Amino acid sequence: MQKTIHIISFDIPFPANYGGAIDVFHKIRCLHNSGIKVILHCFEYGERKPSQELEKLCSKVYYYKRQTSLINHFSVIPYNVKSRISNELKHNLLKDNYPILFEVLHSCYLLNDFDLKQRVKLFRHSNIEHDYFFELAKSEKSFLKKIYFNIEALKLKWFEKNIANSSAILSVSKTDLNYFKNKYKETPSYYLPSFHQYDSVSIAKGVGDYILYHGNLAISENYNAAIWLIENVFCKLEYKVIIAGLNPPLLLINLISKYNNIILKQNCSTSEMNDLITNAQIHCLYTSQETGLKLKLLNVLYSGRHVVANQKMLAGTDLAEACTICNTSLEYINILNVLMGKSVDELFILQRNNIMVEMSNEKKTELLISLLKD
Repeated sequence: MQKTIHIISFDIPFPANYGGAIDVFHKIRCLHNSGIKVILHCFEYGERKPSQELEKLCSKVYYYKRQTSLINHFSVIPYNVKSRISNELKHNLLKDNYPILFEVLHSCYLLNDFDLKQRVKLFRHSNIEHDYFFELAKSEKSFLKKIYFNIEALKLKWFEKNIANSSAILSVSKTDLNYFKNKYKETPSYYLPSFHQYDSVSIAKGVGDYILYHGNLAISENYNAAIWLIENVFCKLEYKVIIAGLNPPLLLINLISKYNNIILKQNCSTSEMNDLITNAQIHCLYTSQETGLKLKLLNVLYSGRHVVANQKMLAGTDLAEACTICNTSLEYINILNVLMGKSVDELFILQRNNIMVEMSNEKKTELLISLLKD
């Protein structure tokens, strides 16, 4: 009998143009290619709309309006959970007895529901959410947003206990895996790194002529990383630097405009972003938040030439061997100057391929399917 799974996604996962959406979309793609039927439930808000691409891969796609009313902030339930409560979702889940995959804590309101008590329920985490929100609060410039992030972090820390009701916890990093194993000893935990678009390493040989930093620039973690790199590293280089990503804030746009060697590429299409990643000589990564697994790291390791990153970017992974590690601005400047003239050859690509075996979608799909108990 063909296996079927419900996936509850916090957002519409197509286009797959930011971390969480990339993981969900390519997980669906890989399950579909392995003969697993996917019933997808996703919350609709912002500019992301129902997608024919998802309907091609799933046996059924349900869309639910996220309830973004201000009143949902005034609840002990985290806003990111409260705004995704749906009676219609529960009704649809109860039409059968298939396993359910809850994508991140934001989608987990029904994890402790009595009517779903006997179901196989897998919890997929992308960050330890309260740590992530506390870090967002630290890096946020707006006083009101800083208050919101701190309050939401406290609520998420309280709400997290509900994941003890899951059948298994699926962690994106080994650091987070240890956290969940120690805190929820009765619930099995597995290391399941993020899914991605690559089925094999595909790196262009030769030399590029620019340095690339990319990410979802609407998120404070990413735009603050870009600001740090611009002010401490990029402005001191003679090479062309491209900063690319979604919805950059005005303060970042204004900062970039001060420097002739730094170019901003806003809201690129998937193909444009893929071209930028493939053709860059160096991928310069930096984060101040040691949380989760950064999807941009996987993207550039599969399809980019040289990768330079700080230690926090690599936390919880075994990917340090594939990168050049820098933790100070001077180290970044020195390494970038060296790598700009260093060509990529067949041996380089073979070594990268050997390192990335652990991150293959095939292995992750096999593990996930093994957890879909009848």
